Amino acid sequence: MGSRVAVTGCAGFIGSHLVDALLDKGAEVVGLDNFSSGSMNNIEGARENGNFDLIEGDILCEEDLDELMTDVEIVYHLAANPDVRVGVADTQTHLNQNIIGTYNVLETMRRKSVGMISFTSTSTIYGEALEIPTPEDYGPLKPISLYGASKLSCEALISSYCHVFDFRSLIFRFANVVGSRSGHGVIHDFISKLEKDPNKLEILGSPPGTLKSYCSVQDCIEGMLAAEKNCIEKVGIYNIGSNDTLDVQSIANIVAEGMGLGKVKHSWTGGVDGGRGWVGDVKQMQLSLTKIMSEGWKPRMSSAEAVRVAAKDLLSEKRG
Repeated sequence: MGSRVAVTGCAGFIGSHLVDALLDKGAEVVGLDNFSSGSMNNIEGARENGNFDLIEGDILCEEDLDELMTDVEIVYHLAANPDVRVGVADTQTHLNQNIIGTYNVLETMRRKSVGMISFTSTSTIYGEALEIPTPEDYGPLKPISLYGASKLSCEALISSYCHVFDFRSLIFRFANVVGSRSGHGVIHDFISKLEKDPNKLEILGSPPGTLKSYCSVQDCIEGMLAAEKNCIEKVGIYNIGSNDTLDVQSIANIVAEGMGLGKVKHSWTGGVDGGRGWVGDVKQMQLSLTKIMSEGWKPRMSSAEAVRVAAKDLLSEKRG
């Protein structure tokens, strides 16, 4: 690549994997993270690379963003609060960290004349889609969580800045991304619970749980870079996921198997609103991958394979 690029949320789960991929391709990377959910361990390898610079800062701080975007060509904007459930107890978190943070990124890009942004959005912007697999042009979009609403708001801001200020953008709507370095999510939660009690596992919702698509973080990054290479749209929107789905009960069994456990008793909480794990939890999700597969990318792993590899990697990290 040979260019200087910026990555917000560089020490997070997906952000750190993206940093590694960009460095491998020869880019000079400057990363920003406030370490609210990211980890210095995630960028341990990147920090040993002479082409990586780290700014410990926040997208809510204008000075930090000014430093980040000095002489960069592309901004990969991944910094956000990733916890869908937090919106029930705190309605301002996703407003500040996702919407206001994205506005600040776009404003700094405008002032610093940075013309390209790559943004990580989410399948939750579709809400309870009536068309499954769900294509990028599905509508109307009715998110059922504040997290999904905040990401959809970010998409709208990005699109408007592209048309008003002649930016270009890529917007990626992810299915559930899983893999090493993940500090939250169903696999991480199950491992933590089974380490405390290997005989019984509490599961949010009602059996067999929600039915969703899971994508390995490696597939996810490869999809992002494939779209970047080929997209010619001013605002290019792409789903990234897998070509199948997996229910929560199957995930529980895969994790228990990966931990070498025998029969584990599942204790279902009953959930809310007809068996959802929590308020705002989408019951069924699978994204259409037709558009991004036309760019030459396809997922290497099924949902079950992605979960199995992620569980193995997370267990290895925990055990050192």
